[in-house]
Amino acid sequence: MDQRRPLSSVIREVCDGWSLSGSEQFALRYADGPQLYITEQSRADIKNGTILRLAISPARAARQLLDRIQSHSIDARLEALKELAKLSADPTFATEFINMEGIGTLARLVESGTHFGEMLAFTLTAFLELMDHGIVSWDLISISFIKQIAGYVNQPMVDVSILQRSLAILESMVLNSHSLYHRVAQEITVGQLIGHLQVGNRPIKAEMAHQLYVLQVLTFNLLEERMMTKMDPNDQLLSSALMEFMFFFLLQNHVNPALDFTHTPPGMLALDNMLYLAKVHQDTYIRIVLENSSREDKHECPFGRCAIELTRMLCEILQVGELPNEGCNDYHPMFFTHDRAWEEFFCVCIQLLNKTWKEMRATAEDFNKVMQVVREQITRALAMKPSSIDQLKNKLRGLSYSEILRLRQSERMSQDDFQSPPIIELRERIQPEILELIKQQRLNRLCEGSCFRKLGNRRRQEKFWFCRLSLNHKVLHYGDLDESPQGEVPFELLSDKIPVSDIKSVVTGKDCPHMKEKSALKQNKEVLELAFSVLYDPDETLNFVAPNKYEYCIWTDGLCALLGREMGSDLTRSDLDTLISMEMKLRLLDLENITIPEAPPPVPKEPSSYNFTYNYS
Repeated sequence: MDQRRPLSSVIREVCDGWSLSGSEQFALRYADGPQLYITEQSRADIKNGTILRLAISPARAARQLLDRIQSHSIDARLEALKELAKLSADPTFATEFINMEGIGTLARLVESGTHFGEMLAFTLTAFLELMDHGIVSWDLISISFIKQIAGYVNQPMVDVSILQRSLAILESMVLNSHSLYHRVAQEITVGQLIGHLQVGNRPIKAEMAHQLYVLQVLTFNLLEERMMTKMDPNDQLLSSALMEFMFFFLLQNHVNPALDFTHTPPGMLALDNMLYLAKVHQDTYIRIVLENSSREDKHECPFGRCAIELTRMLCEILQVGELPNEGCNDYHPMFFTHDRAWEEFFCVCIQLLNKTWKEMRATAEDFNKVMQVVREQITRALAMKPSSIDQLKNKLRGLSYSEILRLRQSERMSQDDFQSPPIIELRERIQPEILELIKQQRLNRLCEGSCFRKLGNRRRQEKFWFCRLSLNHKVLHYGDLDESPQGEVPFELLSDKIPVSDIKSVVTGKDCPHMKEKSALKQNKEVLELAFSVLYDPDETLNFVAPNKYEYCIWTDGLCALLGREMGSDLTRSDLDTLISMEMKLRLLDLENITIPEAPPPVPKEPSSYNFTYNYS
């Protein structure tokens, strides 16, 4: 194909060769991959050896499909929607279809509620693809359309393909329109979304774990307002409510119990927890009260003070009011299994506190000691990741006061061994070897190479590029790909390269050139955590967005190692701890149950005579 000739002239020549009239009704498309239309603007991307095919023009295809998706024949409509879902990813076709009011037609098909199964899935796919081009504003979406899409999400057993597309549409709405955000929020609750997470038993991957952690943090942060609210001691209505629940003889201030809730944290949150226990778990509440009233005065557990201090402790353990940490995925499944998970958690823990108080035969002077043991019991139980409130109870039953003492003793003995000077010295000697091992692993992975997505204006840009380090660690080879590769890409297919000696630095996150112009929307925050750039002479940059956190750590570590800098990723710290611990245990196997001395043994005295030999006869 002569690239110097107008595209219309090339198409006319092809049509003439096949005796086709009306060349303006035809266009060229790629024969492989996404099969995009060729335009005067995109023709420069055509590479030698690419196969193109003659197809009907975008405008003609759009008109035909628009007519067919409104056909009375169900089979014809299904085939048309299937073809439309595929073609809608093409910006040239999308422009023509949208200009023919195609999006309105699809929206009406959804609003009618007459499409189900495969037909509905293709309709939603086409709609999302067309909207993703940014040609039409999301603010034009009708309320009835939102309600219909939300209805699919709210169904407990909806088809997975429809659920995925519906969630993607709702996500685009809230990310692209402030007004739609509030409308969607009225239709969808967090509880309904969590219900879908509980379907199936597939393992939770790192990215989903992080999102669940963020959701957990934000959910607990809703408690912050009550936690930082002081009770007004002069509020007679509230004081009388306290008296009604018999807290007056259980709290610290017998004259005016409202004074006990003037300290923040935990403020009014402690009172909320106590009222929940008294109302919802009345039998438990009465049992705790009667149990304490029957004890000797000196062994009585001060319920009010305990509830207030326990609430403060739980807020600290669960970091109420703290912002989520990037890269953290430490979520607790049990908090997603109950509508009042926080309150139920408190109720379990207050019973634990009462039980531990009894086991320790504590008095008022032992209050702080009891709270320390309870904190340890709770943190150890949470570390086991119980999947429900009932499982938490089971874990706590196995963490009695005597068991905590046993665990402390065992850990102290183990700790003493690993804190002795010879062990510390051995660790310091091993560390450089392990770091070198990690460095070699990172460089080997860079030599294998990785595939990266190209950033575009659209949310799902199906373009890729590949980068890998030469085997002698001197050159970075990279180049564009038509599709995601299966396995390693040969150096011959990577047309561009950067000498490692030209690399000046590696920057990450907000410091990357391709991140500085990005908006603060949520989807870009995720990209921000995976972005890094190579700055090289003279003033050039190679910009990356890693496919996941693991690849991000591998590449940033490897590039830092190439430049002789410290590998500072979370993955390196984790690998270092794991490998050193394993190596130490292997080297100390022969010393099991042998006490390691603090100092080397004394040098023995010199012998009285050196007149000794070994008799070989």
